[in-house]
Amino acid sequence: MSTTQSERLRELLEPLVTSQGLDLEEIAVDSVGRKRVLRVVVDSDSGADLDAIADVSRALSAKLDETEAMGDAAYDLEVGTPGAERPLTEHRHFVRATDRLVKFQLTEDGELVARILAVDEEGLDVEVPGVKGRKATTRRIAFPQIAKARVQVEFNRKDTKDKKEEEA
Repeated sequence: MSTTQSERLRELLEPLVTSQGLDLEEIAVDSVGRKRVLRVVVDSDSGADLDAIADVSRALSAKLDETEAMGDAAYDLEVGTPGAERPLTEHRHFVRATDRLVKFQLTEDGELVARILAVDEEGLDVEVPGVKGRKATTRRIAFPQIAKARVQVEFNRKDTKDKKEEEA
C-alpha cells in the first residue's frame, strides 16, 4: 500500500496543528514554476486569527525542517484559512456555518439557497428565504441528500443590521 506525499505530510503535521487548537482542513503540494508550494489550510470552531496562524506556521516550519519531509528542494510554506466561500464537506463545516447562507446542490431536488439554522448528526434545519413578498420557510435536509454545499458571501444582510441596531 503506497501513500501519497500529501497523506504522509498529513500524518506528520496533523497532530501538531491539533495541539495548537486547530483542525487541519487541507494539505496540497503544488509546483509553481521551479518552486514547490506547500499549502496548509487550518480552521477551528471559533475561527483562526492571525496570531494562531503565525504560531502554527512557525511550528509546522520547524517540524518540516527537522524531518526533511519536503526533501532537499526549495519550497514555500503557506498557511491560511478556508476562505469566505468554502465548500462544506464535513459535519464540523456545517456546524461552523450555522446562521450562514449556503448554496446546496441536492442529489435529487436541484439547487437550494438557504440559511443553516441548526445541525445535528442526521442533517440540517434550514430557512429558505421567501421570494416576492412571501415569508421564509423552514426545511429539513438530511446529509445524504446533499451532493455539494458552499457558503455564500453576504454583503448586506438586513436582519443582522436590525439586531445590531436593536442592541445599541
